[in-house]
Amino acid sequence: MEASGLALLPREGMGAAEGFALVEPTLILDGGEELGVNLGAPVRLRLWRGGEGAALVRREDWDSLSDWGQLVRGLKLGSDNAPVALWVGGLESYSLLSAHLVRRYSNRTNPDYHPAGAFLTGTLGPLYTEAFASDVLGARLMGAEVALDVQHLLFSRPRQRGRYTLALSAVHDWGMAGGRAPPVTLAHLDGTAVVVVRPGFEAHLLAGWGGRPGQGGAWGAVVGAGADAVTPTLDMTLRLEVRAQRGGFRQGYFGPDYELARFRAAGPEGVPLSEAPFPDGFSLYGETVVGWDSVRYGGLQKHLQLSLAAEAFTWGRFDVDGRVAVQLFGRSLEVAVKGLAVGLGQPGARYLGAAEVRWRFPGGRLYALGTGGTLLFPEGVGALRPGAFASVGLGVDNAR
Repeated sequence: MEASGLALLPREGMGAAEGFALVEPTLILDGGEELGVNLGAPVRLRLWRGGEGAALVRREDWDSLSDWGQLVRGLKLGSDNAPVALWVGGLESYSLLSAHLVRRYSNRTNPDYHPAGAFLTGTLGPLYTEAFASDVLGARLMGAEVALDVQHLLFSRPRQRGRYTLALSAVHDWGMAGGRAPPVTLAHLDGTAVVVVRPGFEAHLLAGWGGRPGQGGAWGAVVGAGADAVTPTLDMTLRLEVRAQRGGFRQGYFGPDYELARFRAAGPEGVPLSEAPFPDGFSLYGETVVGWDSVRYGGLQKHLQLSLAAEAFTWGRFDVDGRVAVQLFGRSLEVAVKGLAVGLGQPGARYLGAAEVRWRFPGGRLYALGTGGTLLFPEGVGALRPGAFASVGLGVDNAR
């Protein structure tokens, strides 16, 4: 259980601040690798302001069917090694397999939209499939990618699976939940070859081509390389790509900014992403994800977790997003900072940032927490209302 005081702070001249008592009960059942359940949701009880007729519980948190999905914070059925596996809950920095359509996407960037997403994975012979939905209770972002193990198809099952693959992905946004926005469809074809295999290390080359079905001249191509390293204390992924974009198509279209950009893309035009002009050109994309622990720790938390991605375009735009979290003093103190900057170097650039601190008192069950950051609230197509939040409080649990 966490209990804190929360203040939502609009920018100057855009309304009064709102204050809430924030209570967040959580129930976690750990069934091992094959089963896990995490239930709970933040309940914001109004303390001051909000205007005439404002409800005790913040109405925007529960005013649609999709918002009830936030009660399921995580449901896991099956493991990474199972023939079929399912995950339901919040999607944070989610990427769809090759990640050339959906990369580092979050389905809760909109502060007034709290859906439960899901992704399903399955293996059948030489085929590996992953399908996802950003909102299991609404018609929103849906897609799938099917990867074919070429070596398995031609020469029977290999000792190491997935060394040479061809993959086809397609994603469609229905735009009918979490606020209406124009629908959009993208597709991508990818090829990957693992060229170096050593204990704890792999390197691969990749190439791909994608476009917007039904929209002539909208296409893009990509070539790149990546590496994965795993040791008892380190888990690291690196990726570097050169991309070409034409006719408004771009790789990573459904990215960390998408739940805001689908209403208003970064830039001076004030139009949704599906209608925003995107110059023809090239870009260089880099991404690194690092998890490091000073001991061989089997939990999800690490002494250092770093996730950073950046893309530089030849016509003068730069995008970057990342998160870093560190644990100190015997894991008693955790500090996390995340940020997003879209359209740097161009008019109408967008910035978001947040920080969180958790201090666990001696004994380990009681902890203090503080958070703060900036927000953007969609108010129809073409409008985003800026704001900020700050919260301090206490939490208690019986397991870490």
